[in-house]
Amino acid sequence: QVQLVESGGGLVQPGGSLRLSCAVSGSAFAINAMRWYRQAPGKQRELVAGITSGGSTNYADSVKGRFTISRDNAKNTVYLQMNSLKPEDTADYYCNVVGTRYNGMRIVSVDYWGQGTQVTVSA
Repeated sequence: QVQLVESGGGLVQPGGSLRLSCAVSGSAFAINAMRWYRQAPGKQRELVAGITSGGSTNYADSVKGRFTISRDNAKNTVYLQMNSLKPEDTADYYCNVVGTRYNGMRIVSVDYWGQGTQVTVSA
């Protein structure tokens, strides 16, 4: 069983920083991309940042210049460094990892999610 364990969420004041971590463990598979999503109360889930196996990154316009996604391949961990936090960043943050694995001779796509971690930005 593949497990994604998130950590690093919490309460922070506006202008502060947090670093979220997502560690992947369990059955072996090839990771193609790692992403961070967030969902605020009453709103739909949105993609915050993503990083591909080749290291390409993308960000939501609302977080560009403030958030940085990175990964440590040796540790199978993806990070989200969140700086200059704003109250509107308050949400549940979810790690998502997509990739492929072998099922016999067949390659199948896999998609795993973390349990979510709360980020609250408030004075």
